[in-house]
Amino acid sequence: MYHVINPPPPGAPFPGLYVPAAQFAAQMQALKAAGWHAVTLDQVWANWTRGAPLPPKPIVLSFDNGYQSQYTNALPVLERLHWVGVENIQLSGLPPAQGGLTEAQVRGLIHAGWELDTQGISHADLPALDASQLRYQIATARQILRRRYGVPVDWFCYPSGQYDARVIAAVRAAGFLGSTTVVPGWATPRDDPYALPRVRVAGGTSPQQLLALIAQVRSDPPPPAAYITG
Repeated sequence: MYHVINPPPPGAPFPGLYVPAAQFAAQMQALKAAGWHAVTLDQVWANWTRGAPLPPKPIVLSFDNGYQSQYTNALPVLERLHWVGVENIQLSGLPPAQGGLTEAQVRGLIHAGWELDTQGISHADLPALDASQLRYQIATARQILRRRYGVPVDWFCYPSGQYDARVIAAVRAAGFLGSTTVVPGWATPRDDPYALPRVRVAGGTSPQQLLALIAQVRSDPPPPAAYITG
């Protein structure tokens, strides 16, 4: 799980969300040297449900919120490796003037083979919403993105990891195949597809530390199946 692919500006409230471009490139090189190969969630799902082939060590690189640096800094790194990412975009609240992706850049990611998924309309606190607001944030977001970009948008990403049973039901009703969380862990076919764990990559993580973190979460017990936040 990545956010901004840039150094944190002075006074950034969450500096851990920033991974400088050179550090990101070094992490990707270390992953490749260790035998990993980036794939999409749709590819993983096809393997889990239909036995479609995957590389021997598949890994999903997810990018949250739709920061412009994901296009300007992460995309070139992945293109050199012939890898793809997963963009979890929000439709509002992060305009280009504030470092958000433009529509042209989103199309550029899709053209490069990235998968487009979503965190909803505005990165809302979903458990606090009523049924109508939930449909707007989840189902309407998917409809807009599918119409605008002509791609499936099959996966939801819970904003700030906040979800409960009502949110899961709304994600299911909207037709999503599953959802990703901020619960630390390594996703497997045995997991609930609407509560898939991820590995957060914080700023300052060295390539060696990233490889060690992956090894650790792969050996840890799976996260609780009923983990609900919010």
